[in-house]
Amino acid sequence: QVQLVESGGGLVQVGESLRLSCASSGLTFRNYAMGWFRQAPGKEREFVGGVNWSAASTVYADSVKGRFTISRDITKNTLNLQMNSLKPEDTAVYYCAARPWEVVPNYDEYDYWGQGTQVTVAG
Repeated sequence: QVQLVESGGGLVQVGESLRLSCASSGLTFRNYAMGWFRQAPGKEREFVGGVNWSAASTVYADSVKGRFTISRDITKNTLNLQMNSLKPEDTAVYYCAARPWEVVPNYDEYDYWGQGTQVTVAG
């Protein structure tokens, strides 16, 4: 049974940083691209960024480019999202997701999802 479990969300002030993690189990982590998505109240789920299976390719949405960094640790089967210079518009529930091999921005092309973790940026 595949499980993706996000952690690290919370309440921060504008300009601060937060690091999210996504622990995976039940899948061959090295064969999967991992993506981060977010969803704010009343809005559609939005692609934040992702890393392909080999970590050779990492892509970001324009809205987070230069502020967010995605990494994966194959020894721990974990995906990370380092978020710096946070803005109020980054407030959302953040989800990690998995699909085979390559990252795509379309949320409906991901096979597995975590339960999400809330990030709130105040100020």
